[in-house]
Amino acid sequence: MIVDLLGNLSERIKGKLGPFILVIGTTDVSLIPGISFAGASPELTMFTPAADAEFLMTGKCKVIDSVPVTPDGIPTPALITRASLSFLKVTRLIANAGSRVNPKIPFINLNGEPGKDIRYGGLRREVGEGILEQGVILGENLKSDIIYIGESVPGGTTTAAAVLSGLGYDGVSLVSSSSPVNPKELKKRVVDQALKSAPKETLERIFWLSDPVLIAVAGIALGFKGVTVLSGGTQMAAVAAILKELDKGKLSNVGIATTRWIINDSSSNLYSLAKEIGINLTYSNVSFAESKFNGLRAYEQGYVKEGVGAGGSMVMSLSSGVSSQELVRRIEEVYSSLINA
Repeated sequence: MIVDLLGNLSERIKGKLGPFILVIGTTDVSLIPGISFAGASPELTMFTPAADAEFLMTGKCKVIDSVPVTPDGIPTPALITRASLSFLKVTRLIANAGSRVNPKIPFINLNGEPGKDIRYGGLRREVGEGILEQGVILGENLKSDIIYIGESVPGGTTTAAAVLSGLGYDGVSLVSSSSPVNPKELKKRVVDQALKSAPKETLERIFWLSDPVLIAVAGIALGFKGVTVLSGGTQMAAVAAILKELDKGKLSNVGIATTRWIINDSSSNLYSLAKEIGINLTYSNVSFAESKFNGLRAYEQGYVKEGVGAGGSMVMSLSSGVSSQELVRRIEEVYSSLINA
């Protein structure tokens, strides 16, 4: 089931299919110990986006021997996205905004650079402007009524918190985490230090606090002429905030589609962010509580929650007539093939 929390996005997208674009990139923020759980160790987070892209497209990872996992061994949400999209005849594209490790599959190169530690400046202005421009060009050339954009960037909730804070929102308090224990104190220290040295001019400020993925997603949404579904959690609120600064009118044609695990997360509040920014918000009301797999039931305990467009891909599948039960069964099949490989 799809639930609208703000606006009527589910009505606007019902039965409509469009390309699914996964935007990947890295930020050195993920190397700060304890800040990212999108990899078994801080060093391995640099491989996660490329591996997510490979698994989404081929069902296998090439840059590492197995799928990305959290330090607790919970596998990537890319398996949810792959399973959800398997019901649909849609184009899947990988856009590389700036990843330290490139996937060993075809991808669109947005000619960006990996993000640096935001305490000392995430993106140089010329790099940020280049990624934004390339994103706009890609969006302008996607000929469809609707697109779904997902993300994979470890450390991305911290950069999202920084961007939101830099634009006047309560970033640190309201963003989520891939861990059931949201490291808010650590995030706050990092964000506060980044804000101290951030430029005053809006665009330069955004680039300083951001990662390449947030900028690329905003660019694609800016360039696209139809409905853009930002498929993700609180990071997509940061994208929406960037869009509001660059072209406020664009938000009427943009919505966020996420998972119920993000909506139910007591350590974050995507609803509050979306309402303040003024963007449509919907979620896929799918539960893994009855799953036979511990790794999927872990989502109900606050692990992972979202990523790689999981929420949006489930929304696209559900809006095309796939039932929640069918969706969970397919996700379990993909998960089973994963652990038995």
